[in-house]
Amino acid sequence: MWKKRCVNRAFLYLPAADTSVGLSEKDRKLFMKRKKKIITVFILLACLFAGWIIRDNATIGLTRYTAAGNRVPSSFDGFKIIVLSDIHNAKFNDRNEQLLQLVQKETPDMIAVTGDLVDSRHPDFEKAESLMRHLVKIAPCYYVTGNHEACLGERYLEFENRLKKLSVAILHDQVVKLSRNDETIQIAGLDDPDFTERDPSLQQSMQETKLQRMHVSKEYSILLTHRPENFDAYVNSGIDLVFSGHAHGGQVRLPLIGGLAAPNQGFFPHYDAGMYEEKQTSMIVSRGIGNSIIPVRINNPPEIVCVRLKHLEK
Repeated sequence: MWKKRCVNRAFLYLPAADTSVGLSEKDRKLFMKRKKKIITVFILLACLFAGWIIRDNATIGLTRYTAAGNRVPSSFDGFKIIVLSDIHNAKFNDRNEQLLQLVQKETPDMIAVTGDLVDSRHPDFEKAESLMRHLVKIAPCYYVTGNHEACLGERYLEFENRLKKLSVAILHDQVVKLSRNDETIQIAGLDDPDFTERDPSLQQSMQETKLQRMHVSKEYSILLTHRPENFDAYVNSGIDLVFSGHAHGGQVRLPLIGGLAAPNQGFFPHYDAGMYEEKQTSMIVSRGIGNSIIPVRINNPPEIVCVRLKHLEK
């Protein structure tokens, strides 16, 4: 028969050792002086680190890319696209002047917004509407949904109607064509998969099926989508250029390593920021502008992406 034994454990709590005990009065004063210096240096470093993070999160950067190839129509050589992603109702200055001035300075031909314009935890439709009202005055705006729009539920329709009144082109698994001098490119847009399927293991095949049904033609194609983790689906569909976000740059960027973690990719995500190429497909992943669950970025400032198309002769 097993006997249950109760063992009383006594814990001895000792005060922190005073390392200055046993020192002469002169040495003790020297020790305390050095201790104060170390504490002061530590506090200064902590303040500098905090200041750097605050400044890093409050300053928007601009990253430029060139998408070159012989499939780019010559009429679209120099065509400039601004990509904004994961804004999450972020606001820079009183009226987003910092963001708007950066966009306007680039004189884009088109603005692409690749999802999470609002944050589902505290959506501010008025703030998002105000930003888009200014952006459509700069260039035609094309918009696709993100997972935060999917989380709005029935309220999303209200938000979409607000954007439609501003003449924002909302692409729900659709393809539109832009023409210049009898030459054409295609702008395709995918809804976020969370609207129809929340199982991540099924989302990539679902998006590939959607792209097949959209009948993207052989003309040069640009895809707006929120999800970079489904890159294989875009490659298999023969898309030329993909704009996406969602990863927030990995939230914390480690030197020589990259992003620390991203939604739907976990730790050390492969598609966190920058340009990725496979076969004829290039994908540009924006670090985004705002924050969501994690309120700060580290070594990962908000980002506007500017892409210039370049025609190359065969």
